[in-house]
Amino acid sequence: MAENRNPEKLKRDIGLFGAAFLALNAMIGAGIFALPGKVAVNAGLLSPWLFLVVGALFITIVLTFAELSSYYDGTGGPVLYATTAFGPLAGFSTGWAIYLSRVTAFAANSNVMATYLASLHDVFAGDIARGAIISIVTIGLTWANVAGVKDGVRTMAVFTFLKITPLLLLVMMGLQHVSGSTLIPSAPFLIDELGTTTLLLIYAYVGFETLGVTAGETSQPRRTLPKAYVGSLLGTGLLYFLVVLVFVSLISPENYSSATLIDVGRKLAGPAGAIAITLAAVFSIGGNLSGSILAAPRIIYSMAENRMLPAWFGHVHPKFATPDRSIIVMGGMALVLALTGSFVKLAIASSVVRLLGYIVCIASLPAIRRNADEAARQKAYRLKGGYTIPIIGLGICLWLLAQSKTESWIAVAILLSIGWIFYAIENWTMSRPSN
Repeated sequence: MAENRNPEKLKRDIGLFGAAFLALNAMIGAGIFALPGKVAVNAGLLSPWLFLVVGALFITIVLTFAELSSYYDGTGGPVLYATTAFGPLAGFSTGWAIYLSRVTAFAANSNVMATYLASLHDVFAGDIARGAIISIVTIGLTWANVAGVKDGVRTMAVFTFLKITPLLLLVMMGLQHVSGSTLIPSAPFLIDELGTTTLLLIYAYVGFETLGVTAGETSQPRRTLPKAYVGSLLGTGLLYFLVVLVFVSLISPENYSSATLIDVGRKLAGPAGAIAITLAAVFSIGGNLSGSILAAPRIIYSMAENRMLPAWFGHVHPKFATPDRSIIVMGGMALVLALTGSFVKLAIASSVVRLLGYIVCIASLPAIRRNADEAARQKAYRLKGGYTIPIIGLGICLWLLAQSKTESWIAVAILLSIGWIFYAIENWTMSRPSN
């Protein structure tokens, strides 16, 4: 891997709780407020347990990333893993793919936030209000992260509290409506469209990979990141299980397809409950957005550091010690996509792009293990059972990709091609003789 252009310029201001907030906000976004009904249509009373089963399977991927992260203490995450194992082009392609998935997700979720706010009051409805909400949120989060990683983490912490608290209250109030037959269904059940349903469930858990991107700004990353990865997934899976359990206990089967957690809140506490859950959705999406714009720009920064993109992207703000240009580019791209609505088809392909990144990262583990020096091996979070866990995770990713449609693959090819053009330009610039 090429030598970094700006070594150790970023401040290590992210601790264990900050890393956990980042992982939680990456996974708990808009999905939990929309997925329960969609999954229940196909899985019925098995939905809560299906969330747990998928989470248990998905932990094989997360555990693999936990070990990968323990070999590094620099910014970049997936970019570093793929570059170490397969070379700069693979590293760039992996980083570019995951970066695009985060940008399109940011654009999509900012629109969802505007939609939820519109349900609160007519003043938030309409195209002008929608554009204003998206612009204010995107520009505000962009500036908060340029001003310093501590401000970005504090913003995430506030959003995390504001979105988790209403969900926990919903669970505590709703558990009294859970019966034994709902918790443990006695009749045999079949899950319709298992592949499609699983893809929906996977969407609830993705996003964790951006945690490794911020290793260069994390305190003791080789110890902190594995704990944050595993703890966040376990906490998220348990929360999903309880929320969906309350959902299927309060919502009748004929209403699964149209119901959301807002309907659950209304059943539990009337209009006040509906408003509380609506606000929780807004805060949840806000936390997800703040996590995205904190982590995703570090991918571009890392690729510029490793001479995969022009050095301009690797600039560090002289006062705030943040990758300011990469953050501004991320905010600008997301804002344009969100306001124009052209992000829709990109969002459909984002899950495929992310899975491709997962596959490359998992496949890089043998080379990273083999090439690590003795000091790195002693500090690493080494998985038990050899390669059993990574192989299971790899199989899950491949099976999920098999569920994808042709149009998604076309979109992915176009997106990757755009990135390869930027990569070729940087390589051409580096190869030119200096005067």
